[in-house]
Amino acid sequence: MDVKLVDSELKVMNVLWREGDATAKHISDVLKQETGWNMNTTYTLINRCIKKGAIARFEPNFMCHALIPKEEVQILETEALLDKIFDGSADKLFATLLGRKKLSKEEIGNLRKMVEELE
Repeated sequence: MDVKLVDSELKVMNVLWREGDATAKHISDVLKQETGWNMNTTYTLINRCIKKGAIARFEPNFMCHALIPKEEVQILETEALLDKIFDGSADKLFATLLGRKKLSKEEIGNLRKMVEELE
């Protein structure tokens, strides 16, 4: 996937990922509640996502469908974060995350299990 979405476009995509196919009006209503955006702002962002190939539009009622899965975007955004902030180093990212939060025994166990599965 070569689609690069900015934060505002990701807010539109998150509505579709969370709720499934939706009309542009519904997306606009949700984002008005969540962000205070007006309808024109949301429609502009939806159209940008359509042009980028992230959303398909079909009738009736300007129905929107996400063309890219959330997991794919999460992977790309994580890789971009690693490269931009942590010199491509996953261990530096995890060290930062783990150093800032007190983890429960369950969370530590989950992390151990993930690491063991990688080995």
